[in-house]
Amino acid sequence: MVWERYIPAVLAFPRWVKRLLALTVDAALCVLTLWFAFCLRLDYWGPLAGIQLVTIPVCLVVALPIFIRFGLYRAIFRFIGWDAYLAIIKAISLYGLIFMTIFTVISIPGIPRTVGILQPLLLLIAIGMSRLVTRYLLGGTYRNILRERSQSNVLIYGAGSMGRQLGTALGNGTELNVVGYLDDDQTLYGSYIGGIRVYDPRDLKKLVVKLNVRTVLLAMPGIDSRRRNEVIESLRGARVAVRLLPNVSELAQGLVRLSDFQELAIEDLLGRQSVAPDKTLLARNILGKVVMVTGAGGSIGSELCRQIMKIGPECLLLVDQNEYGLYSIHAELTRDGREDELSVIPLLGSVRDERRMREIMETFRPHAIYHAAAYKHVPLVEHNPIEGIGNNIFGTLVVAKAAIEMEVPSFVLISTDKAVRPTNIMGASKRVAELVLQALAERGGSTVFSMVRFGNVLGSSGSVVPLFRQQIAQGGPITLTHPEMTRFFMTIPEASQLVIQAGAMAEGGDVFLLDMGEPVKIIDLARRMVELSGLTVRDDDNPDGDIAFEMTGLRPAEKLYEELLISDNPEQTAHPLIMKAHEDFLPWSALEKALYSLQQAMNSGDLVAARELMGKLVSGYRPSADIVDFVALRQMERTDRFGPLPEDESSDFGGMIR
Repeated sequence: MVWERYIPAVLAFPRWVKRLLALTVDAALCVLTLWFAFCLRLDYWGPLAGIQLVTIPVCLVVALPIFIRFGLYRAIFRFIGWDAYLAIIKAISLYGLIFMTIFTVISIPGIPRTVGILQPLLLLIAIGMSRLVTRYLLGGTYRNILRERSQSNVLIYGAGSMGRQLGTALGNGTELNVVGYLDDDQTLYGSYIGGIRVYDPRDLKKLVVKLNVRTVLLAMPGIDSRRRNEVIESLRGARVAVRLLPNVSELAQGLVRLSDFQELAIEDLLGRQSVAPDKTLLARNILGKVVMVTGAGGSIGSELCRQIMKIGPECLLLVDQNEYGLYSIHAELTRDGREDELSVIPLLGSVRDERRMREIMETFRPHAIYHAAAYKHVPLVEHNPIEGIGNNIFGTLVVAKAAIEMEVPSFVLISTDKAVRPTNIMGASKRVAELVLQALAERGGSTVFSMVRFGNVLGSSGSVVPLFRQQIAQGGPITLTHPEMTRFFMTIPEASQLVIQAGAMAEGGDVFLLDMGEPVKIIDLARRMVELSGLTVRDDDNPDGDIAFEMTGLRPAEKLYEELLISDNPEQTAHPLIMKAHEDFLPWSALEKALYSLQQAMNSGDLVAARELMGKLVSGYRPSADIVDFVALRQMERTDRFGPLPEDESSDFGGMIR
């Protein structure tokens, strides 16, 4: 159909334009349903007139602010789900109550009372149908063209100097056959470069079928990230794999193979716009100073180290209990003699070891500590809760107390959105770690404590992207826990830079939030990866597709969606992607007693008591009824089979098996 060719253009609109368009459509539906309500009541199909016109501004002034407040324009319409429809129902119910009060209960002469009842009902149907139609038109028209597959024929997107050089290099090989160029310059359409024609990118779907194209190679190194995302988005529906240009040295060799091309970067999969960092904030706590990173061998900690080394510290202390992780990041940062051995120092040690943390700080006197050491895999911590509590809470407490004692000026905790109204031990333990720093900050002192809370980082250990790539390469299925699961996402480099900048703005006890953008449905990310691999999803609408999705169900204590705020009062900072939250916390005198009881329960292996204490400490946390700790479950099993354990065996587990 003709309108199909315009869908990529609509999807490429900036987010604010899409929201404004949706708002305009809803405003038009308000007016249209008003007219229809009058027509039904009066059996007169003419225009509104006289006093009837008063209902229009009243309707718009009441409805639109309510729609905005209920978040009707935050959802991505082509992936709209039940949560969005529920928001529509709630918003229109509130609007209907107000509208009915004005025109039915109070009443205005000349306006039938039934209009106050009819119009909200018609509006609910109209807006609901508009979302359904939008979802169908935008989400269901991409995969309608079937074509033959060919591994050899490729299109090059970009007919500039780099694209031409790529075409020449591919012409010298035998694996790939360039059948055309795509370019945004309309003056090039129909012309030939080296005997190969330049086509309009809008004709891509037709070209894929006509020329048996399997892969599109992007050769536009100079474009900005926004335009790059627009191009990638426009390629999604054509069932072609999208690959990035190899480096210039490979092109210069004049022979390029398909394996030389790179997969789309994680930020391309997100379609997220990057913001240039504030160099002053980056340098404030790092340039020319001694910096310490705990958990330096982990995915987030190691990226923090990379970003810190780019800024130029006097010395970087890498602290981790994982020998291989510590070796790997140290080897990377000192490879080929790029850094003086004395400027990057690997230090083995656990953050729960008070003596080790104190001696490291006393010896090297760090100016800033970035505390990234934590157990963060939700199901794993749920199965090993005592260790999770010990590492995430008391490890933070040990490092923080050592920092106070050694008068470290800056301490930044890497926190998580799972600390907000947590449903699992990992999130609850991270919230308690935040409470520890907030309470210590209130006591005053020379150490400025802050914490930075953000969502999932793509590319970290346990990230879904490497897993999905592996499953796609194996032919599927892609395993998902729930079709409606959403997460906030950010790349590790961007998150690390924002953590450093947030820490530089800290005044003491600050809870910083990173702007993660719109929440992303995991199933949509998986679908995007499948489509940009040149494949299709196998489902009821497309039984002949390539990759199936398999729903495995939510794991223990896993949430469908995450939040960044406990209270709805964020304050914008000087950085556009960093906000500050103002949240309640316990004074140190009260928290210290609770921590002592928690440590006693932890040391005795009393999981039941530990979970109860966590529930009292953390607002919104209600431990699940089921205990899934592997050790506790095995002890329960042994008790059921053989009766109570001997005193010397059961004493450490008494709390868990009662």
